[in-house]
Amino acid sequence: MTQKYFDAKPESVGLAREFTTAALTAWGLDGPADNIRLCVSELASNALVHGTEPGHGFVVKLTGDDGFVRLEVHDSRNPRRDGHRPHVRHPDLADTSGRGLLIVEMLADAWGVESRQPFGKIVWSRFKAAAIREAAC
Repeated sequence: MTQKYFDAKPESVGLAREFTTAALTAWGLDGPADNIRLCVSELASNALVHGTEPGHGFVVKLTGDDGFVRLEVHDSRNPRRDGHRPHVRHPDLADTSGRGLLIVEMLADAWGVESRQPFGKIVWSRFKAAAIREAAC
């Protein structure tokens, strides 16, 4: 397991992708790496735009076990307070946003949303991975 906190600023999306790439490389994962990198970009972008409270950032957590990689993005916005819970949208062709979770749904083997204590939420995705080195656990 590896995790890292990122400030709520646009460059953090790229930094989250670099962090994910370094972890997957250390674990010797090639197969699902491109899909995981794309999903961390989407989930980190969503956390930045929709999930962070002033003064708070987001956390990216990667866990590897039992032939799977679990990607989690933890944010600070309380979905019970504002009534917004992430869901897949099906935007029109002319829409310039709204495709992030649709991409995650297409690339991941599973995904979901959990509450985070004491506040915020966790948006997670899970990917099959052939072999994960012991360092991933």
